[in-house]
Amino acid sequence: MTQNELIAQIKKKQSFLCIGLDVDLDKIPKHLLDSDDPMFEFNKAIIDATHHLVVAYKPNTAFYEAYGIKGWKSLQKTIHYLNDNYPEIFTIADAKRGDIGNTSTRYAKAFFEDLAFDSVTVAPYMGSDSVEPFLAFADKFTILLALTSNKGGLDFQGLESNENKVYEHVLKTAITWKNSDNLMFVVGATKADYFKDIREIVPNHFLLVPGIGAQGGNLQDVCKYGLTQNVGLLINSSRGIIYASNEKDFAQKAHDKALELQQEMKRILLKNFIV
Repeated sequence: MTQNELIAQIKKKQSFLCIGLDVDLDKIPKHLLDSDDPMFEFNKAIIDATHHLVVAYKPNTAFYEAYGIKGWKSLQKTIHYLNDNYPEIFTIADAKRGDIGNTSTRYAKAFFEDLAFDSVTVAPYMGSDSVEPFLAFADKFTILLALTSNKGGLDFQGLESNENKVYEHVLKTAITWKNSDNLMFVVGATKADYFKDIREIVPNHFLLVPGIGAQGGNLQDVCKYGLTQNVGLLINSSRGIIYASNEKDFAQKAHDKALELQQEMKRILLKNFIV
């Protein structure tokens, strides 16, 4: 998928919502546990109920890897279902990979070629030669961790480095790498005060923003400084949507929660004359 195709979807759906498909078998409705593949059946129901309200889905691979080969097969079925039935949806493998160059190439092939995701999250700690193998894939996006939403995110990311915070140094350095147009960045919603400075460094790159909802992030605060003329944001919500109910009405309740966010996004876009 190209960035222009993603932007077109955002404007068509009046939404920049991403749903995190972080499936925990201890939390999904009990009646699904009797099916052959409870994780996939849960995802399929969520996707079918919300696809018209969202522009992206983001399975966190750890939730699938935790169940071994069965979990990985559920992930495969989920991404194939999305690509076959809703090819306009932007897909994110939240894998947070990052290693020496030849290993990164294999990670990239796994997610971009075998699983056919549109993007993958990557850790920048090992530098350019660990990230550029991902960036070499045309029409695929590497979503680099910059400023994360977790409590300990500033333990390292907030340290000073040559008169810059480490996360600022990551942003400034990454955009000099080969094929950096294929970069997006993770910036947590719980760090909304930082968006103004971040946009001075990366004014046009898309930002994947976790932390809305259960983690306490506020959509209006993020959009105040994070929004661009091409929107430039993918706002992720996971638990607040997919676990809105653990009863048989779970898909409808997920739809209702997604609709609330989509409608708020629509108002923001209209207010800023973007759609």
